[in-house]
Amino acid sequence: MNKFLLVLLFCVLGLVSCGDKNKIPTNEIHYTTIDNEVLPLENLLNFGEGRIVSNNYVQEKNLCILKFDKEVTEIWEGAFYGCSNLTSISIPPSVMKIGRFAFSDCSNLTSISIPPSVTEIGRCAFSSCSSLTSISIPPSVTEIGKFAFSACSNLTSISIPSSVTKIGDSALEGCYSLTSIIVSKDNKVYDSREDCNAIIHTDSNTLICGCKNTVIPSSVTDIGSNAFSECSNLTSISIPPSVTEIGRGAFYGCSRLTSIFIPSSVEGIGYRAFSACSNLTNIVVSEENKVYDSREDCNAIIHSDSNTLICGCKNTIIPPSVTEIGEGAFFGCSSLTSISIPPSVTEIGHSAFFGCSNLTSISIPSSVTEIGHSAFSGCKSLTSISIPPSVTEIGEGAFRDCSSLTSISIPPSVTEIGVFAFSGCSSLTDISIPQSVKKIGYDAFSHCSSLTSISIPKGCNVANDAFNGCPANLVITRY
Repeated sequence: MNKFLLVLLFCVLGLVSCGDKNKIPTNEIHYTTIDNEVLPLENLLNFGEGRIVSNNYVQEKNLCILKFDKEVTEIWEGAFYGCSNLTSISIPPSVMKIGRFAFSDCSNLTSISIPPSVTEIGRCAFSSCSSLTSISIPPSVTEIGKFAFSACSNLTSISIPSSVTKIGDSALEGCYSLTSIIVSKDNKVYDSREDCNAIIHTDSNTLICGCKNTVIPSSVTDIGSNAFSECSNLTSISIPPSVTEIGRGAFYGCSRLTSIFIPSSVEGIGYRAFSACSNLTNIVVSEENKVYDSREDCNAIIHSDSNTLICGCKNTIIPPSVTEIGEGAFFGCSSLTSISIPPSVTEIGHSAFFGCSNLTSISIPSSVTEIGHSAFSGCKSLTSISIPPSVTEIGEGAFRDCSSLTSISIPPSVTEIGVFAFSGCSSLTDISIPQSVKKIGYDAFSHCSSLTSISIPKGCNVANDAFNGCPANLVITRY
């Protein structure tokens, strides 16, 4: 009997010994890289009070070993930021926190071992780790920061353990390959009820993270900010009649989404909720909705009381009852080629047509009195535009980066040209500023690389850097 116990003791000691051999020392980080090249020390910003004593490739272990003079308790902010040749990493069991941007832009990182000592994954900790296909979050983690796994484009599944009590906004934004999202049934704050493939805040019934396979449960009342943002593989979604709020940027960048139906229950739609949905062709609002409508089959969402068009698509026909094109209404609608603005419209909101890169022509009626900031910024195919005599101010960045714009007619009603108004209009060759203009803001015509001449009234106050990046032979005439 004693002999048996002795043998058993030796076996146990042997197993412990083997385990110890595989255990990472608390003052070391083990990693692999492309071609087994060690990471340049200048890329490793700091590790708190720890000092790096060696950073070598150990051939017999086929590992690079980063050794410190003391125990590593935190992967500090930006420690491995942009280390594109990093392929895998093992973190010592003493680490409690993975800091902000710690592994951000490690584009070849395929695997990472997070020890059960870690309690916090910081903001953008693994953002843009585009080769990461899976990650295991240990049951010690209580907090996942904003954008923690954003743009991990090859991540296919994620499981949230019961320990997690806080998940930041956009934690999974741009993870368009995600097909499976599971929350532990023991989690007291979040759930993935009905196998919905989403993360739902239990108490508020708010869906905070979804994916292309998400089926929104009928108990959800809110679709949170950026819940499906940059989910470019999402082709369809059914919003149940329990939903009352659709958050800011909720479906932003869902470029394969072709249609959307807004049920009668929806009372609030956040800014840019459906922006950059470039293939959206069909938008319908329930006829029983008391706040929004899609009158005259216009393929748009209109705020009924204010007659403001808040969301459009490439098939939108603006009804003659609309008085305002709202902020970001066509933001990022890259498939929009032309649009007719009816004479009922008096205001074009901030960023209304921002990034409509294929918009070739647009007619602004004389009813319009205000063109908002960045209203046509990034409309790279727009060749000419006529501003009506009702407009008094060309807002900040209004026509910024309209690189095909060859001519612009500024009416004598305009008194101010805002900052960056025509910045980056690289095809603009000449322009005449009317006498009504009293102020031209900084960078108003910066990087207009083809601009050869401009006429400016003597009484106009021109910012010193209004023509930054323009040709050296630019002729500025005061009249």
